[in-house]
Amino acid sequence: MIQSIDRAAKVLSSLQGARHLGITELAAALELPPSTVHGIVKSLQSHGLVAKEPSGSRYMLGPALLKLSNVYLDTLDVRARAMRWTRELARRTGLATRLGAELFDEVIIIHHNRRPDGSEQMPETGLSIPAHASAMGKVLLAYNPSAADDLFSRPLRSLTGDTITDPAELAIQFAQIAERGIATEEDEAVLGESSIAAPVVDRSGSVIAAVAVVLPSSEWPPEDNVLNDLRETARNISRELGATAWPPPVSPSQREE
Repeated sequence: MIQSIDRAAKVLSSLQGARHLGITELAAALELPPSTVHGIVKSLQSHGLVAKEPSGSRYMLGPALLKLSNVYLDTLDVRARAMRWTRELARRTGLATRLGAELFDEVIIIHHNRRPDGSEQMPETGLSIPAHASAMGKVLLAYNPSAADDLFSRPLRSLTGDTITDPAELAIQFAQIAERGIATEEDEAVLGESSIAAPVVDRSGSVIAAVAVVLPSSEWPPEDNVLNDLRETARNISRELGATAWPPPVSPSQREE
């Protein structure tokens, strides 16, 4: 067990049930020095997991937890409805497939199908990738301008020499993605690995996830049949979720990019 994570989880647990507690009360509940608890709380606060009372010295659960819970609830249905389609996509293309959802400035892989060639591969479900360096993340950002603006307000991390960190260059890509319904990344997250992704839409017309195929960069660009199979998979998953149209329509704010 990682001690820092364990202590942070205990702080969040202590605040559940709409409780508001001060540092001294939390320290007593956790049997830790107040200085230690203060550091944990400040770190949680910086990520929105804990919030301080507007006019007081006590702390409560933060708004980021609501977003996390919404992601969890949303992904249960998306994952359940997508699994047979992503498995078929892996079979038809011979490539690994991913299903991803937004998690702050990253995309979390909520389902992963390994390449069906029997080779040894690392399971990826639960892993997260910086959104700007992932084809899935680019899809989600392209259809969510406010999330893209928030991302661009901070310096973007470079994972490889090919990671795009220029907001202006990414904004151009996002506009193209919103028009085409397809995003790509080449060696931007992991050297030697590239991917293509398409949006998954719910009954309200909102893009709530992205489906992707992953291929070695030595096999780039993908063949037309791979792109066609990916589009068809995204369309089928979206239909399962009640969507009436695919690809999703381009909003006025996306056209202005």
